[in-house]
Amino acid sequence: MSDPLLNVVLVRPEIPQNTGSIARLTAATKIRLHLVGPLGFSLEDRYLKRAGLDYWPLVDLRTYKKWADFEKEHPEAPCKFFSARIGVSHIEARFAAGDFLVFGSETKGLGKDFLETRSAATYRIPVFEPGVRSLNLANAVSIAVYEALRQLGRL
Repeated sequence: MSDPLLNVVLVRPEIPQNTGSIARLTAATKIRLHLVGPLGFSLEDRYLKRAGLDYWPLVDLRTYKKWADFEKEHPEAPCKFFSARIGVSHIEARFAAGDFLVFGSETKGLGKDFLETRSAATYRIPVFEPGVRSLNLANAVSIAVYEALRQLGRL
């Protein structure tokens, strides 16, 4: 299979319904989905399958046991990291073909220590209500993917 226009990377996703929705998004937009473990569910989970409906055969999926395995396979990957609290607005990102859009788990994100050395490539999607900690992971991925596609002239 040829290299995709974009890649979505989920690191330690925990909620199968979110991952299923994101899988459906990546199938619809013809971009590759990378799942980096440990996963909080089985890839056979019925909720994961239900959220992805019958689109799973269209998902370009790669899996890795841990982040180090992902880095080993993609040592020069042009990554853009997303956080609920750190970084400039995602609107400031300049997306390019081949980018890897990296998101952390629903409850812990990517983590402060992980992002500390990656701050120049870290973006956030603004949340205006202080009482709301973050957006749903599937919503955040959708926002970033469609902004990247818009910038790349694919809409």
